[in-house]
Amino acid sequence: MRILVVEDEEAIADALVHILTKNKYIANACYDGEDGLDNALTGVYDLIILDIMLPKMNGLQVLENLRRENIECPVILLTAKDEISDKVKGLDYGADDYVTKPFAMDELLARIRSLQRRSGNVTNDNLIKFNDISLNLKTYELSCNDNSLHLGLKEFSIMEVFMNNPSIVISKEKLLEKVWGYESDAEYNNVEVYISFLRKKLSHIKSDSVIKTIRGVGYRLEESK
Repeated sequence: MRILVVEDEEAIADALVHILTKNKYIANACYDGEDGLDNALTGVYDLIILDIMLPKMNGLQVLENLRRENIECPVILLTAKDEISDKVKGLDYGADDYVTKPFAMDELLARIRSLQRRSGNVTNDNLIKFNDISLNLKTYELSCNDNSLHLGLKEFSIMEVFMNNPSIVISKEKLLEKVWGYESDAEYNNVEVYISFLRKKLSHIKSDSVIKTIRGVGYRLEESK
C-alpha cells in the first residue's frame, strides 16, 4: 500500500513516513498543499494522510480538487482543531476519516487498517484473498492451502497491487509508479524480473493462480484454466 503524507511540519511528516515504512507501508511526504495535490493527482497512491492547515493551498482545497478530478482514494484528515464543525466540513468535502492532533500513532495505524478493510477484499485477519491464495499484510506471507512463503518488499508490493485489482490488466507503467515511485528511474526490466520471481513463488506454493502476460498491455492475476 502506497501512502502520501501531506504535512507542512517536516519533522512530523518525516516521522510519519518513517513509522509507516517500519509498518511495511510505502510512504512519501509533501510539505505544502500545491505539491501534495500534484503528487496525489498522479493516482499512484492508495491512501492520503492530509493536514488541513497547509501553506499555498489548505487541505480542504486539496481534497476538493482531488474529488473534482475523480481521485477516489481514501483520505484521512489531520487537524489541530477539535470542533465538530471542522470535522463535519472535512467529511462533507470527501474525507473518509479524521484524526485530531495530537494523536497516538497506534490510532492512526488502526484507522489506516480500517480503511484497508473497507476497500473490499481485506479480511479482519489482515489478509487479501484471491482464488486459492492469500497475502498477509503484516507478515508479507503469500499462502496457498498449507503452503506459504515470505515475500520481499517489492514482491509484496506488486502482489498487493494485483490482489487489490483481481482480473484487471495492470500496465508496467502502473506497477513502476505504484511500487518504485513516480520519480523513480526504474525501468520495465525491473518489473519483468519481479514478475518472474512471483511466478516461481506461486508455482512453489502450488497455486493455480497465475500472472498472465497480456502482450503489449501488461499483466493480469487470474485463475489458471
